[in-house]
Amino acid sequence: MSTAQEAAAGDEDESWAEVTPDAARRLLIAAVEAFAERGYHATTTRDIAGRAGMSPAALYIHYKTKEELLHRISRIGHEKALDILRTAARGAGTASERLADAVASFVRWHAGRRTTARVVQYELDSLGPDARAEIVALRRQCDAEVRGIIEEGVAAGEFEVLDVHGTTLAVLSLCIDVARWFSTRGPWTPAEVGTLYADLVLRMVGAGKPGR
Repeated sequence: MSTAQEAAAGDEDESWAEVTPDAARRLLIAAVEAFAERGYHATTTRDIAGRAGMSPAALYIHYKTKEELLHRISRIGHEKALDILRTAARGAGTASERLADAVASFVRWHAGRRTTARVVQYELDSLGPDARAEIVALRRQCDAEVRGIIEEGVAAGEFEVLDVHGTTLAVLSLCIDVARWFSTRGPWTPAEVGTLYADLVLRMVGAGKPGR
């Protein structure tokens, strides 16, 4: 494993520092890796326990079901995503500056935590109704933070946007898709992709055009 790959793996593991005890965290990290590689439905609890170096019975001490694991992964991931967007949205600066910060930070997270992000963003439909409703509520809050910045930019005359809702969806989709294709073997770092996408999004909303 290269130095860059080792650093990326360390970044992924740090996402779960709040999960205790150690055995529960190891199982959760193993589940993230298995779900990202094989998909939720193709992954068994035996697969997860094996990756964590534990027996299948040990898993049930910490998680009642495989879905409980996915739910916890999804909740922690979405809470982190919301924190990133909320921090940018409520920071200082113009709407353009805050939108650029939100996009760059959100993209860096999806690139630097791409294994986690793939599970968090693409396994929503694998959750049961109650768990799914909780995650959907968090997604709506993420949407609201970005939409709020765009609305402020339009009101201030910084942005030229005909459809705020559709543009918000496009911005978030652009950021989230980074988790699907980003690779540490590629030519860009997470920070570089974040900077690129921030510039693209500002162009999308018409920021910086003559007269603005």
